[in-house]
Amino acid sequence: EVQLVESGGGLVQLGGSLRLSCVASGFNFRGAVMNWIRQAPGKGLRWVAGITSNGYNAYYSDSVKGRFTISKDNEKNTVYLQMDNLKTEDTAIYYCSKGDLASVTGPRGQGTQVSVSS
Repeated sequence: EVQLVESGGGLVQLGGSLRLSCVASGFNFRGAVMNWIRQAPGKGLRWVAGITSNGYNAYYSDSVKGRFTISKDNEKNTVYLQMDNLKTEDTAIYYCSKGDLASVTGPRGQGTQVSVSS
């Protein structure tokens, strides 16, 4: 059974930083493409960032490019999202997801709330 457990969210001021973590189990993490997706209040799921199975190639949505960094530690079965220079529009529930690059339909965890205050 695929299990994904996100953590690291919280309340942060405009311009601040947070680091999200997602611990995976129940599947071949080393061979998996991983994504971070988010859902803002009243909106649908949006893809944020993705990383290839070996962790060598990362991709970002235009809205976070240059501010967020995704990374993958295959020894720890963990994927991270470093978020810097946070904006109020980054407020959302953040999920990690296993699946095709840039997909929002793969299995995901319970999510972690990120709130950015001005």
